[in-house]
This record gives sequence, structure tokens and C-alpha cells, in this order.
Amino acid sequence: SGNEETEQPTSPPQQPTTYMVTVPRGISPGMQFAVEVNGQRMMVTCPPNVQAGMNLRIVPPRANTPVLPRSTGTSLDRPPEQQQQPRSNTRQPLQMQMFEVVVPAGVQPNQQFSLIANGQRVLVTCPPNVSPGQKVRFELPIRNGKDDDSPAVHLDYEDIKDGWCRTLRVTDYKFQWIRMDEDGEIDLTPSPVFDIKHSALTRRLVFLQGNDARMRTGKLSLGPANESWSDSSVHVDGKEVINYTEIAAAQQRPRFEDKSRVFQEMCREKLRVDWSEGHMRVLVRRQHLLHDSIDAVMSLSRDDMRKIWRFEFMSEVGVDAGGLAREWFELVSKKLFDPDFGLFLPSATNQMAMRINPDSELACPEDHLIYFRFLGRVMGKALFDGQLIAGHMVRHLYKHILGWPVMFEDLEIPDEEYYNNLKSLLDLDNVEDLCLNFTFTETAFGVNRDVELVEGGEEIDVTNDNLPEFLEANFK
Repeated sequence: SGNEETEQPTSPPQQPTTYMVTVPRGISPGMQFAVEVNGQRMMVTCPPNVQAGMNLRIVPPRANTPVLPRSTGTSLDRPPEQQQQPRSNTRQPLQMQMFEVVVPAGVQPNQQFSLIANGQRVLVTCPPNVSPGQKVRFELPIRNGKDDDSPAVHLDYEDIKDGWCRTLRVTDYKFQWIRMDEDGEIDLTPSPVFDIKHSALTRRLVFLQGNDARMRTGKLSLGPANESWSDSSVHVDGKEVINYTEIAAAQQRPRFEDKSRVFQEMCREKLRVDWSEGHMRVLVRRQHLLHDSIDAVMSLSRDDMRKIWRFEFMSEVGVDAGGLAREWFELVSKKLFDPDFGLFLPSATNQMAMRINPDSELACPEDHLIYFRFLGRVMGKALFDGQLIAGHMVRHLYKHILGWPVMFEDLEIPDEEYYNNLKSLLDLDNVEDLCLNFTFTETAFGVNRDVELVEGGEEIDVTNDNLPEFLEANFK
């Protein structure tokens, strides 16, 4: 009859076309490189654990409008079981806000420019065939909370001049450091020569597959700050628990107290393991506090670090309602930061700011690195639980922990005399008159020793031509 509907066969959904590209030389994980597919030029972000020369599969965007692409790669050089699996997410999907901006004067196709969108500094890549004065579009997640008291959506080209700032790449929502020059423009061509005023380094930490799941291993190095990036979300067991919009909202708050409060709320409400799902009992002897604490804490898994800890001092009557935890954090951290223990030394200009003792291996012969790992866990747990520790470090160590750019001027705080001596070399007409080489003298237990700044540094004389390299080597 006329009311009956006949089920029509449906054609299978069209599969997107994939292309295989090779990662160019000099590209490391997190960096972007340009490829051209069917006459369309796009930026591809190198995935983690993929190196130059490896093959990637990419899926070009279908849109024909100049909306910025979000291409990601899948490695073909790793077994299938090592490929990144789709992460399940039970949270409500993020709402996207479309922004339309005018390309500033002087920006060329595939060149990046910076602006403020929804209170967050973002890094936009000018699409191909788009000229200054034309409009481009891009999308950002927006917050959709009833109790959200953060600023409303807005967009402008707020000036930040002559300094480093953290921005968001709209291609993959990664945080990236960029340097703004004296005119408030992005410094896209950092000088290959080390500059004590403008150059900056950030730590690079690449985690490796370790033998013990409780103790990750990795490689730590220093690299140019403009090549540094970090994730803008937090995942636990493959599920996103904190998204970009929540981190961006906290970052926009002007008062440190507000940022600290939001951080503690995130730890308590989104990351902490519920008491009913497990908690930890830390039993220590006061006379063997450090030894017992290391044995207890270093045996915990990463999930155990997010559980609630309850402390007990053996042979002492007491219930941990918060006081025992505060005492434990204070006593343990005070011992580790004590210069007599050998892990840290006071800085030359501030006796309260501690720097790492370069001879900690001699001062603590029984595996000094385990003490630093233990201190890292103590500091992380203290941040997570809102506890205080009895120790302060020099500024650049905090920058390394946070992944912030470290500049040459940061040397002035731990050792002002050393900083001024290095800086004065730039005022000499001929540095060769000092007969320096690529070494420095280090004093350990009253004995001086020469340490090479670079391989074969003892045979390399410092000249006016390689002076920037000498300053950079000392800086590192």
C-alpha cells in the first residue's frame, strides 16, 4: 500500500583516503612538517615515538573551506599492538566554537601568527592561497559549565612584547612555547647562534619502556624552547578526565590563589582514587624514618600515588586526621634538603634556595638517584594533597619541573659571580687573550678538577667566533 515503506539497500560509508608520507630529517616527536597532497598543502604533527625516516599514514581533511587542518599520523614502523588505541571517553563531548579572524599584514601562506581567542593565546597557521587581509576560520573547544565564572568568549591580537609565552596550536590542541619579539610579533626565525638575551632552553623528557612499571625510565635532554610542546589534557587509564578547556580556564585566572584552588579541586575531584576503591597505610619507624619511607613509597604503583595515604609511626598511639601527614612531609623533606645529607647545596646568592649537589653520588654512595626519585614522588604527592615541604629550590629547577623556558639570566640567581664573569666575555675585543678552552673547573671535597663542556673540549680554544657556543655550553 501507499503507507508501506520499502527498505532500500544502503551503500557502505565511504572510507577516507589515506596517504603514506615519510618524516623528514630533523623532525622530532611533537614537531610539525608540511606535506602536499592533491595540490593541498597541510601541516602534519609527528606522533610520539616516531623518528625521522619513519613512515606515517595521514588522512587529509575533506573540507574545501580554509579551515585549518588537524592531520595526525599513525606509525607504520611499529607492531599493531604498539599503535595508539582509541581512548574511550564517557564524558560529554566538548562543544566547539568557530572563530573567524583576519590574517595580519605580512603573514605568508603556511606561516604562523598568534592571537587571543576565548582568553587563550593560540597559534594559527595561515592556510595555502590565503593572503593578508583575508579571513580564515578555526575551531576551539569552549567551556559549557553552569558555574563557569571565567571570562566570556572574545578574540583579539593582544600584544606580548619581547618574551616567551605559552600558546595553543589549533591544529592539534598542544601547548607550545613561542617567543614574541620587540614589536609583539612571533619570532619565527630564531637565531642559530646562541643569544644570551633571547635564546631559551626547555627540558625534553622521553619516557622509555622500563623493567618495573612502578618506576618509569626516560631520557632527559635540553632543546630549543620554540620546539617544546606539551599535552593540554589529562588521561587516566585511557580516559580523558581533564580537558583543554578546564586547563585553559585555570590558566586565565589572574590570581595565584585562584589557580591553586582550581588545581586542588581537579586533584581531589577528578584524579584522586576514592577511599572505597583503595587507600594506603604508610607505617614507619621514627628512628628509621627515611629508610622506611623510601621502602614504602618507592614500592607503590602510579595509581597508588593517587590514593589517600594514612600515616602511622610505629609504637606511637595516634590517628592520622591530617597532623601525622603534615609531620611526615615536613620531616622527610627537611632531611632530604639538609646540605649535610649531600643531595643539595645552598646557592651562592641565597642560602635558602637549594641547588643539586654535583657530587651527590660521592656524598650518598648507596644509589643517590633513588633519593632524587623519592623526593620527586614526595613533592608530587605534596602538590596532589596540598601539603607543604620544608625546602626551597633555585628557580631554574622549578622551571625544569614545569617545562618552562630557562634563559641565560637564570644563572644569576644560583651564582651571580659566575654569571657576571661569563657575561663580561662579550665585552672583550679579543677573548683569545684569556687562553680559555671548553672546560670549567669544579671543586669537590676541596679538590679541583677540569670538566669538559663538550667532547674534546680541552683541545678547543675559545675564540670570538665560537664564544656563543662556549656560553651555551656553560649555560647547559
